[in-house]
Amino acid sequence: MRLTVFWQRMADHFGPGNADTFARDHVMAELGGRTVHQALDAGWDAKDVWRVVCTVMDVPGERR
Repeated sequence: MRLTVFWQRMADHFGPGNADTFARDHVMAELGGRTVHQALDAGWDAKDVWRVVCTVMDVPGERR
């Protein structure tokens, strides 16, 4: 998954103004105790990060 697709999905789910705030502030154990930004910076694949976000935040199936 390209980062542009990842960030569009984040914006679609959380809203354009909240996606970056969530990605910067919400630490998830499933990402090794990292935020979305930290996981991506650490080399996690965007698709894997999106899957974690979907699971943790209960993103509806049609948005996955």
